[in-house]
Amino acid sequence: MSQARKTAAGPDARSWQYAEGFVAASESVTEAHHAALDSGLAPVGNGTSTFLTFLTRAIDARAVVEIGTDAGVTGLSLLEGMAGNGVLTSIDVEADRQDAARRVFQRAGIRTNRFRLIAGTPLAVLPKLRDGAYDLVLVNGDRLEYVEYVSQALRLLRHGGVVVVNDALAGRAVADPDNEEDATLIIREALDFVSESEELLPVLLPVGRGLMLAVKS
Repeated sequence: MSQARKTAAGPDARSWQYAEGFVAASESVTEAHHAALDSGLAPVGNGTSTFLTFLTRAIDARAVVEIGTDAGVTGLSLLEGMAGNGVLTSIDVEADRQDAARRVFQRAGIRTNRFRLIAGTPLAVLPKLRDGAYDLVLVNGDRLEYVEYVSQALRLLRHGGVVVVNDALAGRAVADPDNEEDATLIIREALDFVSESEELLPVLLPVGRGLMLAVKS
């Protein structure tokens, strides 16, 4: 085997860990992450947090929808990269997650006119939001409703807007052909929906538990 072939293998677990921690989340996001863990919640990790901040900064996002509040960790990560007048709309059926997010935003000094927390079932709330009005939609709610969330995201996004699906690999579950759990099957269906849509240009990234991004044409 040639030296080139020997060095072509993908990164090992240590390399992935290095990449996940390569850029440190802000102090506010780190505090929110620890607070969520202390409350028994499972927030996104450092790699996902810093990527969301990078992405909203890269596309100069001013209007973002978040499906699943994640106790404020994802919301604060998004807000830190958004334009100064950007507004985050975060939807979650769990009031305690939204209460936690509100505390996180307040501690970070985020003005109240930069976020709106809507308590309710996402599939009841999303149809009330305006078509084509958003730069980015983060899908991070009930895994069993991912297909419907992605469909709604396609309607909500402006042309050139981005949908981000968190937990797109479900750790190792989605890539395991023998895993036929309901949530895994639904995530696969959501991935297929995006990859087969003529309106979306997707990419799947092994960040955190998997992130799928797609740009609306």
